[in-house]
Amino acid sequence: MTKDLHKIVSGEVYIVDLPVTEVHSHGSGDVKTIRSVLLELTTDSGLTGWGEASPWAVFTGTVESNAAALKNYFIPAIIGRSPFDVEVILDQMDRMVVHASEAKAALEMALLDLTGKALDTRVCDLLGGAHREKSLMSFSIANPDFDQDFAKVQRMVEDGVRIFKFKTGFKDHAFDLMRVEKIRSEFGDLLDLRIDYNQGMKAQEALPKLKDFESFGLSFIEQPVPRDNLEAMKHFTHVLTTPVMADESVFNPREALVGAQMRVADIFSLKVMKSGGIRKALQVAAIARAAGIGVYGGCMFETGIAHAAGAHLMACAPELELSCEFYMANYYLREDILEETFPVKNGYVHVPEGKGLGVNVDRSKLEHYGQRFQ
Repeated sequence: MTKDLHKIVSGEVYIVDLPVTEVHSHGSGDVKTIRSVLLELTTDSGLTGWGEASPWAVFTGTVESNAAALKNYFIPAIIGRSPFDVEVILDQMDRMVVHASEAKAALEMALLDLTGKALDTRVCDLLGGAHREKSLMSFSIANPDFDQDFAKVQRMVEDGVRIFKFKTGFKDHAFDLMRVEKIRSEFGDLLDLRIDYNQGMKAQEALPKLKDFESFGLSFIEQPVPRDNLEAMKHFTHVLTTPVMADESVFNPREALVGAQMRVADIFSLKVMKSGGIRKALQVAAIARAAGIGVYGGCMFETGIAHAAGAHLMACAPELELSCEFYMANYYLREDILEETFPVKNGYVHVPEGKGLGVNVDRSKLEHYGQRFQ
């Protein structure tokens, strides 16, 4: 059997610290660098598979805890195993370590990358095939200096980008309204606009402020209140005409089921990191589809490795009317970790063309920005 020709013989974990172009502010905190965990798996047949864990301490967990899960638990458990056993291995890892969804996502990525390379096929084809080869890209407007953000929007519109999401709630309400009004007035209906509070609102103060945005024709309002306040999310979904999207309130299939039963949102944000991998994110998408809830492709603070996994996820999701993110590698990082530029063209995120994930790490950049986790 082909799977018997490939056994995992080693694994390495790296922490990379990559500079960004500007501060990004959110309702739950600021981001001034991208610090991520990279996983490298090697087989006895000479194949190399890459994965990435991109945690955010206020969202899911820490870089250090995910690196430790990979180094101390997951890698020792898979030495001598076939990368083809993705489902079996990830089920065992779920029972070995609780949480650590990003570490599990990184492990799944690397296993799928190896399997795709061994079979000379893409990850999305391993998962059932691509419904699409490209998706419109959304960029997040999150710089506290709006003049800089406005200039960036103008440049990106020239690049063909037509979707922009405002990070809201990190300053005052007037600032949030001013930015949306300015972009809408400047570009009219050319642009698709959305807002995202990243859990930054108090439930008792939220509704009047959210209603102020109803006249701007937004595609959605994302996660206004803390993730466990499902009752408030449900209320906003029922009384606002603008669709509400759940991000932090829906991490995994179980939370998707509860969210669908309560109807806490009109849309669920799919993320490889928070779900613990592409396969579980597709399970969230399936629950959303069964409940008549839309899906959107979100990302964390990632390099092109995790973006590639996200692009394969988006390719496999049957319905993706609200497009995706995956802008970090091209429009936020000063320099990505990949050998070749992540494929964003004319405002679209493209599925990488190579086998497996379709991307390769630049060793010189890894040496410059990263260090092995011991």
